[in-house]
Amino acid sequence: MTAVPPAGPPAVPPSFDLTGRTAVVTGAARGLGAAFAVGLAAAGADLILVDRPGVDLGPVADQVTGRGRAAHRYAFDLADTEAISGFADRLRAAHGPLHILVNNAGVARLEHFNEITVAGWRELMRVNVDAVFFLAQRVAEHMIADQVAGRIVNISSKNGLVAEAGLAHYNASKGAVELLTRSLAAELGPHGITVNTIAPGMIATPIDGEFPFDRAAFEAAWEQRIPLRGGYGTPADCVGALLLLASDAGRYVTGTHLVVDGGVLADQMPRLRFMPPYRSTLP
Repeated sequence: MTAVPPAGPPAVPPSFDLTGRTAVVTGAARGLGAAFAVGLAAAGADLILVDRPGVDLGPVADQVTGRGRAAHRYAFDLADTEAISGFADRLRAAHGPLHILVNNAGVARLEHFNEITVAGWRELMRVNVDAVFFLAQRVAEHMIADQVAGRIVNISSKNGLVAEAGLAHYNASKGAVELLTRSLAAELGPHGITVNTIAPGMIATPIDGEFPFDRAAFEAAWEQRIPLRGGYGTPADCVGALLLLASDAGRYVTGTHLVVDGGVLADQMPRLRFMPPYRSTLP
């Protein structure tokens, strides 16, 4: 009689196994960043968790260590562009080779085009674009020096592919991330390093928590706009895309984006709601 194995979590397929690798996740305290950190830990990676000074990384660190992985916490202001290279050097010196970088931290503001100030524009770009590039730049140099076939995953947005009113600066920043990613992929490919983006759609995260708008009406409109049943996505819905791009399973994927949006960009206009209801043609 064949023995039945004990119940438990499914084994990670070998090509997705991240055991022995160290991953850096920025904006790790909540939302997508926290989900990414926990997902990487579940696949076997040790984590370097980065967020702004004053932000509590304890809860996500507890989830990482609860999965048997190391969780190193760092408070760092990514808007301090000049300090980024030194920060990356400090991470490498303290934790050894860096195998995975997830540039997740970002900010967004809802403003009419004529309300965006020079100072506000530059502040947003420092976090959303400058930090993404200069952290990737320095981490990639360490990957090359350590002969690591690393993985860099930049978190973009559907707004890096299509525009949305009230977000001119945010749209521009995510569009820049998309092209920076392709540029880095072209230069780092000869070193075995892949560089890709994940472009989330309407994911329930805190990034727009302080937007001055009618949230209930906005969310109701989007619920109708998303083709895939279930409406808004969750941070967990983006973790599978990250594990592909961060692991050996994605070895030959570089310079591209994975859109996780429930089909929004596939549907030019939500015509379906104006059509007669679906009727099966099965006998």
